[in-house]
Amino acid sequence: MRLPKMVTAAAVAALALSSAACSSSSNEPAKAPGSAALQGQTLTVAAVWSKTEQQNFEAVLTEFEKRTGATVQYESLGDELPTVIKTRVAGGQAPNVAMIAQPGLIAEFARAGNLKPLAANVESIITDQFSAGAKSIGQVDGKTYGVLFKAANKSSVWYNAADVATTPKSWDEFISELKKQSDSGKTPLSVAGEPGWALTDWFENIYLQTAGPEMYDKLAKHEIPWTDPSVTKAFEELAKVFGQSSFFPGGNAGAVATDFPTSVTNVFGTNPKASLTFEGDFVSAEITKAGAFTVGDTARYFAFPQLAGKSAVVTGGDIAVAFKDDAATTALMEFLASSDAASVWAKAGGLLSLNKKVANDVYPDATTRQLAKELVDAGDNVRYDLSDLTPSAFGGTKGAGFWKAMQDFLANPANVAAVQQSLETSAAAAYKK
Repeated sequence: MRLPKMVTAAAVAALALSSAACSSSSNEPAKAPGSAALQGQTLTVAAVWSKTEQQNFEAVLTEFEKRTGATVQYESLGDELPTVIKTRVAGGQAPNVAMIAQPGLIAEFARAGNLKPLAANVESIITDQFSAGAKSIGQVDGKTYGVLFKAANKSSVWYNAADVATTPKSWDEFISELKKQSDSGKTPLSVAGEPGWALTDWFENIYLQTAGPEMYDKLAKHEIPWTDPSVTKAFEELAKVFGQSSFFPGGNAGAVATDFPTSVTNVFGTNPKASLTFEGDFVSAEITKAGAFTVGDTARYFAFPQLAGKSAVVTGGDIAVAFKDDAATTALMEFLASSDAASVWAKAGGLLSLNKKVANDVYPDATTRQLAKELVDAGDNVRYDLSDLTPSAFGGTKGAGFWKAMQDFLANPANVAAVQQSLETSAAAAYKK
């Protein structure tokens, strides 16, 4: 997109760099280029969000417009976003900025030359305000292409406060709590086995803690096989839970057939069937929708139990990337990377940020504040959802690959070796394409 004739690109870049220098020494956002510089510029932004999420993001974009004079047009593409963006890129009609949830797709665009590496002033904000682990989420082959704008905390266990007196801190304490409830005649745990992605999150949390971030990165890139002993260890730990049929409503077969909303209402519905369930911070929305429990009061959560004595969090979400590198696009990416942009939405609720300079008290309630704090406190031990880092044929296809293998494991947790070999066979085929 061309700049107005009265403002040179060099002048705008100088303003942007100046503002970045200021933002690194305070919690002020990147404000330049100024409104005069971007007056008359129009940008397009594509994301999946609609309804309340769209309204909250449009408030972020409105703040950018006020500060710069630019006009931003938002387009909600829903679940079709990857397909639509691919089509538009192929036709030379890519948006200025898109929010993409799949790092694998981002890598595909980057390696094809469709994405623009972030400008130095934008990268400096990310370096200053995010941990190295968080920054790596937007990197491809050592270059920074994006920033995780809207994050999820996928390391949370939710429970009925009337059923759990003391929240477990360690994995052993967690298993002991499940056994105690089971021995007393209760059914402790509701697992969403029908959507394979939810089962992958169990493995990812355990593997990140037992193998560590570096091995997690290697497995995501298939630099080590799924038959590696570190993978065996994670499955053996998970079998301590999945191998107890009495833990689940309807046993293992019932767990395999349970969809995500039901896994929540099994615990927080009008007729509870279990005491605990595991998934990300988005469980709270399902609890509120069910209407029988109150988040933070009768419905609470604790961090995924520790297996190695270290805090580690699996995250996911929406990564802002740029398909253009004109001054207006750079200014928008600069703003989206800043703590001020995240704070606009965080105040309204429904957004967590990995930005260290987003004040924790900006979040609207104690539960959200704690979820956000755990994300930031994990530092370099935060990692993006592993299944989203792999080729979609392996990590994102219903009834195949990682999803199917985890369902098979839940159905028969005794056969770890067979599940590992199935994973390795699927991964080897997917990574060759």
